[in-house]
Amino acid sequence: MSIFLIGYDLNKPRGEQDYPKLIDAIEALSGTWWHNLDSTWLVKTDSTAVAIRDSLAEHLDDGDELLVLLLDLDQWACTGFSEEATNWLVAELGT
Repeated sequence: MSIFLIGYDLNKPRGEQDYPKLIDAIEALSGTWWHNLDSTWLVKTDSTAVAIRDSLAEHLDDGDELLVLLLDLDQWACTGFSEEATNWLVAELGT
């Protein structure tokens, strides 16, 4: 399994954005996920970046932006997250 970073900006005016359908689609991706930053997710899955992009793109409006990156886990660091959030990162990304 690989870890992908998913980031997005929904650019309709506040109140017109449909975050729930996009969030549901991210959570429905096979695998586990971490979401502790507003528009940033980490997803551990057997999928590909292109497949993830394509499955999420149908939940975006014109002008929205989506980025899917395969992470190189040689190095990572974090601070300020809850113990639960940090434990997920350590378990899934390694130390």
